[in-house]
Amino acid sequence: MSVLAGIKVVELGQVLAGPFAGAILADLGAEVIKIEKPDGGDDARQMGPAFRRGDALNFHEFNRGKRSVVLDLKSPAGVDALHDLLADADILVHNLRPGVAEALGIGPAEVTARHSRLIYCAMGAFGHVGPLKDRPGYEPLFQAFAGLSAITGEPGGPPVRMGASVVDQGTGMWTVIGALAALQQRARTGRGCVVNTSLFETALMWGGQKISAYVNMGKLPERHASGHPNFVPYQAFETADGPLLVCCGNDRLFAKFAAVLGRTDWPADPRFATNRQRLAHRDALLPQIADVLRSRPRAALAEALVAAGVPCAPVNGIPEVMAEPQTEAVGMLQPVPGEDFSLVAMPLSFDGQRPRIRHGAPRLGETPE
Repeated sequence: MSVLAGIKVVELGQVLAGPFAGAILADLGAEVIKIEKPDGGDDARQMGPAFRRGDALNFHEFNRGKRSVVLDLKSPAGVDALHDLLADADILVHNLRPGVAEALGIGPAEVTARHSRLIYCAMGAFGHVGPLKDRPGYEPLFQAFAGLSAITGEPGGPPVRMGASVVDQGTGMWTVIGALAALQQRARTGRGCVVNTSLFETALMWGGQKISAYVNMGKLPERHASGHPNFVPYQAFETADGPLLVCCGNDRLFAKFAAVLGRTDWPADPRFATNRQRLAHRDALLPQIADVLRSRPRAALAEALVAAGVPCAPVNGIPEVMAEPQTEAVGMLQPVPGEDFSLVAMPLSFDGQRPRIRHGAPRLGETPE
């Protein structure tokens, strides 16, 4: 389903955040033209072992469904060619190093003055204003700088980087959201606008609950590993054959959980009767739960909890989640047309139909069929 059919996007994307925004738009049906430099193109082509046609797997992941056009934007001819492409484009996306677009003469002021209907999406590092606006940055830097690493990991342990690139990909998502909103505004006004996003702002948004608790209540965040600061029990416990995550989000669920474990005395105990009491007596309750669960087989325990209506899930590795029938049922993994491999598709559907990956990533300067 091509919900963005007829929309033309020009992407000056490198590595992840910009290309991910372009990949979302391409999967949704837009024509996405990826501008690459003559000497090797997007650096992501070389970021990892060669997977297909000499390019790394990550490049294929984030550049499927696009065309590739090679332009030397350091030359007047290259900039002129870019403007030719922008003449009938709807969206420009770039995550160039701060200051580069302006140095090349393709900053937002120059481009939008010439192409008044264009949605100009500039993805920065620290943001388009402020003392650090010209400083570059990368995923782990922002997880560290914005406090995300500090709230991730085991209590008392070192800060931990999240395994997924939540800042880069989140910035790509916010860019697409902004671009689509700007298209709606253009439909009313006839004019485009500049959409600014940045990795720093995205990282701050992901930490929003912790930030709000600090600035409004003076509360510093604690690390709870797989647990939750506001619910108990709401974390993973070891069973006889692997960890199981249990989510008791209210007192009713806790009572059901205790009944399955044969510990109806817990809800009757004033220390554990309500969630606020359980939070206050977390250190007394959690070891008791751990002792009970440690000897139980995980599958049988999970089955009993699900039957009782208690949310729970095994802590799966990637092979385990790919073996889950639900993974196959939702159809997120799609074969790439014309290729011998599959990629994870967009996590949304329209009238029950998930957008299809149209074709693989282009060779440098290639227009796929």
